[in-house]
Amino acid sequence: MTDTQPIERMTSAAAFCRGAVEAGRSVFVYVLFGTFIGYGALAHDLGFTISWSLTSTALIWAGPAQVIVVSALGAGSTLVQAAVAVALSGIRLMPMVVALLPMVKTPKTRSWQLLASAHFIAVSMWVESFRLIPQIPRERRLAFCNGLGAGLMVPALVATAIGYALAARLPTVLGAAVLFITPIAFLASTARNSRLLVDKLALVFGLVLAPVFAYAQVELDMLLAGVTAGTLAYGCHRFREAMR
Repeated sequence: MTDTQPIERMTSAAAFCRGAVEAGRSVFVYVLFGTFIGYGALAHDLGFTISWSLTSTALIWAGPAQVIVVSALGAGSTLVQAAVAVALSGIRLMPMVVALLPMVKTPKTRSWQLLASAHFIAVSMWVESFRLIPQIPRERRLAFCNGLGAGLMVPALVATAIGYALAARLPTVLGAAVLFITPIAFLASTARNSRLLVDKLALVFGLVLAPVFAYAQVELDMLLAGVTAGTLAYGCHRFREAMR
């Protein structure tokens, strides 16, 4: 019904439903389903309750950050240490929030109305939003993004519960492989959407530097690899522009 309704006459409810439908069609919904089965199994093995696991999925809503928090707490780290680790992991999402929210707000949009969309923003939702919202009228984009985020979160919650229930039967190797689906999918999406030379260089530099920093056992290796790769790519871009 939402697909056949003329876009110019779309209501907020129809935009929300369309976003949820588009989430069901996205490849990311299958990636998230597999990933959160692994997360649910991991949370079970580390001694967390099913209610805690589901709550963390709804409130944190970022697979890497959730793995960090359960691994840190499961290893005996303090709440402060786990919070700092999750905060550092979440910094990567801030540029996505800054890039997306101006595209969905209108002069009449209030700040509190952006909170739901800001919370839903993860790599999966961000990639799909940038692909789809140009087709949506600006005044309906906020509702559309909320529907898209909710449509991705609900399968993740279901998968968390399934993974938690299957934890006793899920082999450790399979659980680790399922968790590995997410970075592979994000890498493929990033490569597909890297159209500018600077984006491609940043991706290549990151792929080269990340294992080097990890092998050297540098603290905050992923953060430093990302910053270094981005800086090198930007430097190459500026040099190329200067040569022109």
